[in-house]
Amino acid sequence: MNAFSRRGACPALSAPMQTGDGLLVRLNPVAGGLLPKSLIGLGESALRHGNGIMEVTARGSLQIRGLTAESARLLAAEVDALGIAARTGVPVEIGPLAGIDPQEIADPRPLAERVRAAIEEAGLTARLGPKVSVIVDGGGQLALDALTADVRLKAVQATAGVRWSVSVAGDERSAKPLAAVEEDAARDITVAILRMVAEKGREAHTRDLSERQLNSLASWHSVPPPSVLPDMSGRTEGGAQERRPARSPIGTFGLADNHAVGIGLPFGSMPAQNLIEFVGQALQLGSTEIRMAPGRALLFLDLTASACPALKASAAALGFVTAASDPRTRIAACPGTPACCSGRIATRVIAETIAVESADLLDASLTLHISGCAKACAHPGPAALTLVGDENGAGLVVDGTAKALPAGYRPGYDAAHGVAGIAAALRDARHPGETAAACLARLGAEGIAELYRRN
Repeated sequence: MNAFSRRGACPALSAPMQTGDGLLVRLNPVAGGLLPKSLIGLGESALRHGNGIMEVTARGSLQIRGLTAESARLLAAEVDALGIAARTGVPVEIGPLAGIDPQEIADPRPLAERVRAAIEEAGLTARLGPKVSVIVDGGGQLALDALTADVRLKAVQATAGVRWSVSVAGDERSAKPLAAVEEDAARDITVAILRMVAEKGREAHTRDLSERQLNSLASWHSVPPPSVLPDMSGRTEGGAQERRPARSPIGTFGLADNHAVGIGLPFGSMPAQNLIEFVGQALQLGSTEIRMAPGRALLFLDLTASACPALKASAAALGFVTAASDPRTRIAACPGTPACCSGRIATRVIAETIAVESADLLDASLTLHISGCAKACAHPGPAALTLVGDENGAGLVVDGTAKALPAGYRPGYDAAHGVAGIAAALRDARHPGETAAACLARLGAEGIAELYRRN
């Protein structure tokens, strides 16, 4: 391990990424989940070799931070000794309940494995950028509609049987639909799409493909006639985009013979010692497998109905998120100071204060992003409200990203007070039944910035 991956790459065990608080590695098990004893072992490794913090990302990857070059090598050796095989190559993602969800349309695992093998056989891994990804979504209780990907394969039920809708460059709402095809064709068209991307260079994505290329892909395989082709557009009759609300991974999920319980990590992070203790309790309650879930959560499988409340109570006592309505789920916050030397504000302290004092601002209609610097590690996309640290303090960006020019500033230690001023104005101005996002839109960006500055 003589070189470290650049920012924006995928920090695998063999190529940790340099961050402000040391080296970072990301782990996606080949098996999909982990045995409880294996996760306990990873937590102990994080305590020995990292900064003692475990993370689950927005896309459901496990991260260990604060490593050095030497400790990263030791960690990799211990992961190997635990028998955990880490997935490499182009990410081909499936849902956290894949293969065990009685509500899914089709088990996505066989197609995902075929796609992975075909990508390797075509020699595309080294030719594609580290952020190129494929989603194979079988549907069910925890669909992957909110995740963006270069290629999306989603199971749909047609009169002729299960088909896989193929779309590119976006999430379920924004991706461009191409075709609905059988499994073999879904694999082949995915490889054809990625070949076109690879020909444009390692910085390319499917968004860079031309309309002519996309049209050729859409007509490459025969598409079922309209009578059996489901609507993949996500549009209403009037043409407006409509997104079905995605179910949170935090909660209880009925499986064929037992239950799964989803537990969230506040802001995607938890001290390894807390995680070790909690996994030990889950093991005693009968859980046999743990899967990471998009949305910074862990799913504990094979639980009886009577064990689920006990597990949630243990999680709450240790500081985990146990309810989808918890205001912390609406906040994306990077480590910030003092954990990260790039951070300019104490993001997690600010986030915790806002979650307690301004919880009514944080409804399901918006996300608050708190970024220690303009790199926007925790939430690269736009958010309704973003606090970003720089040399001037904590800047507020309205309906933008952490890279945008802030509309107003407060000292970092007082940023939560500024957000409390916005929340107070929201309480006074909100119409019955109006969402926080709609009310903020009425108040306007200039008015929101003024509330942040003056209160």
